[in-house]
Amino acid sequence: MAQKKKSVQQPDVSAPIHTRVLIIGSGFSGLGMGIALQKAGIDDFVILEKAGEVGGTWRDNTYPGAACDVPTHLYSYSFEPRADWSQLFSRQPEIFDYLKGVADKYGLRPHIRFGQHMTRGHWDEAENRWHAYASDGHEYIAQFVVSAIGALHIPSIPQLAGIEEFAGAAFHSAQWDHDFDLTGKRVAVIGTGASAIQFVPEIVDRVGELKLFQRTAPWVLPRSNVDFPQGFQRALRRVPGLRFALRNGIYWTAESGAYAMNKRPGLLKGIEWAGRRHIRRQISDPIVREKVTPDYRAGCKRLLGSNSYYRAIDNPKTELITEGIERVTTDGIVTKDGVEHKVDAIIYGTGFHVIDSFTNLSIKGRDGEDLTDRWTQEGVQAHRGITVAGVPNAFFLLGPNTGLGHNSIVFMIESQIHYVIQAIELVDAHGVAALAPRREAQDRFNESLQRDLAGSVWNSGGCKSWYLDEHGNNRTLWAGFTWQYWLQTRRVDLSEYELIGKRPRPAVRSTVPAADFPPQALPANV
Repeated sequence: MAQKKKSVQQPDVSAPIHTRVLIIGSGFSGLGMGIALQKAGIDDFVILEKAGEVGGTWRDNTYPGAACDVPTHLYSYSFEPRADWSQLFSRQPEIFDYLKGVADKYGLRPHIRFGQHMTRGHWDEAENRWHAYASDGHEYIAQFVVSAIGALHIPSIPQLAGIEEFAGAAFHSAQWDHDFDLTGKRVAVIGTGASAIQFVPEIVDRVGELKLFQRTAPWVLPRSNVDFPQGFQRALRRVPGLRFALRNGIYWTAESGAYAMNKRPGLLKGIEWAGRRHIRRQISDPIVREKVTPDYRAGCKRLLGSNSYYRAIDNPKTELITEGIERVTTDGIVTKDGVEHKVDAIIYGTGFHVIDSFTNLSIKGRDGEDLTDRWTQEGVQAHRGITVAGVPNAFFLLGPNTGLGHNSIVFMIESQIHYVIQAIELVDAHGVAALAPRREAQDRFNESLQRDLAGSVWNSGGCKSWYLDEHGNNRTLWAGFTWQYWLQTRRVDLSEYELIGKRPRPAVRSTVPAADFPPQALPANV
């Protein structure tokens, strides 16, 4: 008889919850942070999760065809490899199960408080502690706060005139309405980004008509998924070093693209040739071919891969619409050329709030300074993408300029987690209450970063993307190779930090191991 899972007792809202480390979010970043704390001998931590289950973006995105666009043997924890991934690019249910299994294996669930949506927090200088508040009134008091909320969790839904009058179903891809039957319906899809590339081919055969509203054509390259046979999975389990070699091969293959994207965008012409060839092979109408051919450098926006997306556009059911949207009526969408397109449902494939997601929380650091106000005025910036001047003992996993356009984001997450663990241990080792980066160190880092990004394809490729803020500054992506970031996060340089609040306690020797090189795609010392 299957054992019932123990329910997690939620704290009494009337009493603040005291903890050493407060983690916000339970996706790859939050779970990985919790595991690293356990390995460092720190069991006094709480993970806040706004939903009722772990998994982050892999819990929320359940749209048809949802899958990873990085090979999953690399898009997984280096310390928790898995031999039995069924495909090269795993689908959402398999990744979601992996994250739930990790939470169970490492005993994280007793640390998690579900249904806790953190909305604000402030640093108390007298106590040298954070006070954080959830939307339901719960208060958490912690020495350290780790933001692990990720970037892809706030759906971006366009404010279309008249949308409140629409009588049909309307939902974002990250909030898929599985109760709505698309069979035979006239369906509008707004947006042609990474999610739409995956779900459009999945629904085109079910719907009666598909009206695809495209603002900017993406570069879509050929990509076939590979089913891993049982024999290959057994070999990965049994043959020493095979799984390691596979992960490293995937890592270094992906890493090879960083040079062209960062330093020599002209080298991406070969990618553009492959993209145009893909269009010619799969779309028969020359007018449609022209509409789906991007007019900017490949890589300027996120490169996508699919062997079925262009075929879905070439389907007789599909109408590709490139005119802008004027307004929505009770049963249709009117474009700027005056044409009304009758539809029964609207699906938004319009992505997420990314740069502005960092300002979604109200965070006040030293002297009561509002971090949102600072970031609004100066742009979203952090030191090494993790810590922020004037905001002690706060760490941002997947913070500003740590996103990637070419490799696995899990690699970056593990590098950052290693840095956070060492920072916490250094606070203990020096008998202080807190640390925060010096403003001059943070400014030096970001000035160098922006110089490196200036010639990258993301900044100079001729497109407008969510990588750039309203001032045209790239606040999203890392400038360079991931192994360079790995090196920069091996050691916390105390000359870049201010130590705050001396307190009498014995020094604790850091357990963070020394850096080794090359990284071999395995920052497994988190």
